Amino acid sequence: MQKQPENTGDKGVQLICQFEGLKLERYRDAVGLWTIGYGHLILKEEMDKLTKISTGEAKQILRKDLKRTEIGVKKLLTRPVTQNQFDALVSFAFNLGVGNLKKSTLLKKINMGDIEGAALQFKSWNKAGGKVLAGLTRRRDAEMKLFLS
Repeated sequence: MQKQPENTGDKGVQLICQFEGLKLERYRDAVGLWTIGYGHLILKEEMDKLTKISTGEAKQILRKDLKRTEIGVKKLLTRPVTQNQFDALVSFAFNLGVGNLKKSTLLKKINMGDIEGAALQFKSWNKAGGKVLAGLTRRRDAEMKLFLS
């Protein structure tokens, strides 16, 4: 039996980094929360030390942030997936939340063994506020491509 991936692989991390973008100095996100690196929300206890970071530190923080998403994805899967499938699912869940993956037809199809059908489901998650966003369409296409590779 195929072993379930434990961590996001290099291809998944690259995809997430590409779409999250990198900011080495803290900034306020769209809802006013302090953020740094690859979309890391700065915790109260981190405020003093996370004002400016290096690219290496941003990657370390991202890896730590990915742990929660990886654990959530692993709990939802009832059958083994490949590393690339796992990476695509982690990217999806990191962006949209594990809760959205949990209630998705994408997850249902994976757990039923319908990989092709599952792959097509990525495309339906490209909207924000009811509007199709080009950036989300590109991200979902990239996730689907990785999922099928």
